[in-house]
Amino acid sequence: MTTPTAAFVFDAYGTLFDVHSIAALAEQLAPGNGAALSRIWRNKQLEYSWLQSLMASPRFPREDFAALTEHALDYALAALVLPFSPADRQRLLDGYRDLAPFGGAREALAALAPHPRWILSNGTRAMLEPLVKSTGLDQVLDGIMTVDDVGIYKPSPRVYQLAVDRLGLRPDRIAFVSSNGWDAAGAKAFGFRTFWINRDGVPTERHAAPPDYAIGSLSDLVPLIAA
Repeated sequence: MTTPTAAFVFDAYGTLFDVHSIAALAEQLAPGNGAALSRIWRNKQLEYSWLQSLMASPRFPREDFAALTEHALDYALAALVLPFSPADRQRLLDGYRDLAPFGGAREALAALAPHPRWILSNGTRAMLEPLVKSTGLDQVLDGIMTVDDVGIYKPSPRVYQLAVDRLGLRPDRIAFVSSNGWDAAGAKAFGFRTFWINRDGVPTERHAAPPDYAIGSLSDLVPLIAA
């Protein structure tokens, strides 16, 4: 690194928190369908965020991530033809506020101190704050930034600008960490130093410049900190 990193900004869902940890509950409620339900739910959740960013207008206002999460769940249930009761549907939605952090997340965040460590997420504060607190990550994070402050979802440059404005740093002084390839691509295009956590060994996105670093886990980030 030619320019020392001054702060770290993390995606939340899929990066710090395992969105597919909810598959266990889904499997309990719909035996044989848990993994598929979790996968379709997540894919539609992201797809709806991109579509709503493109479609937003005075006649079609953007909904928040909690609403999109509900819409995506309803799509997944319909796609798999699963007749969930309202109570079981609500259990799944509530489970999204109780996702498991990835192993080593707390230790990696602690090791990055005294650098500022922030979340920048599509999620709402009402979704994120209880999750961060219940998992103890509030002890190793300095704050949460949400797309609701700019009214559009990632990978809009307006979202990444939130971190620049909040931290008062040039983009190249900010390390952005995400497990989502499309998010890392958006952050790289904006000018952040990007760390892509490629846990599944998938190919690099082709529509934008590659990330500065591709790593396998959060713990791999720590040795790469600039002196």
